[in-house]
Amino acid sequence: MTGSAVKILVVDDEPPIRKLLRVGLTAQGYEVQEAPNASAARQSVTDDMPDLIVLDLGLPDTPGHDLLQEWRDEGLSMPVVILSSRTDEAGIVKALESGADDYVTKPFGINELGARIRVALRHRLQQQGEKAIFQTGGLSIDLVKRIVKVDGNEIKLSPKEYDILRVLAQHAGKVLTHQFLLKQIWGPAADVQYLRVYVRQLRQKVEQIPDQPHYITTETGVGYRLREPD
Repeated sequence: MTGSAVKILVVDDEPPIRKLLRVGLTAQGYEVQEAPNASAARQSVTDDMPDLIVLDLGLPDTPGHDLLQEWRDEGLSMPVVILSSRTDEAGIVKALESGADDYVTKPFGINELGARIRVALRHRLQQQGEKAIFQTGGLSIDLVKRIVKVDGNEIKLSPKEYDILRVLAQHAGKVLTHQFLLKQIWGPAADVQYLRVYVRQLRQKVEQIPDQPHYITTETGVGYRLREPD
């Protein structure tokens, strides 16, 4: 393993899961470190800061939510992808709002997890310098001129529709919670129904089949995700 390999810390109390991730992610070119609990994870982060963390929420000594919040409170900004058997919407939303970059539920495919990891790593790099033109498939957004095109044809959006699309583009590939989007567009006291109405209108304009969205997908009970850039 070369010294330039991306380092991933896998935090999970199940040895078979850690082995699966070690083998699968190593095959994808990553350097994998392991921690069976929060205490070992803290020590690993202190000793050798990883580039990304795959974090299970059900740890035996400290809840994964609390460990994530602890790292974010300390100012640690490395991407964190949640890997958990929990599928309750409240738990997923809590993790995302605590600073997780994405989540994958067990059982999972190693290729899906690898794709989410690549998106999270790419998103952190993009945050260092936002590109003027966002492009995914036939959808393009000029973030300077505020021009949106689908398959080369300019689409007229209302200010709120554009603002939603802009925020989604700035975090493309990452699921954004309802509350995050509401706070960014309307403020913390806004009703989620406003968001649903505008997203529906936005899909009517940018999607070929609005009821089967290709670009703006719904994470049920959690929020929305814009397809990652090309």
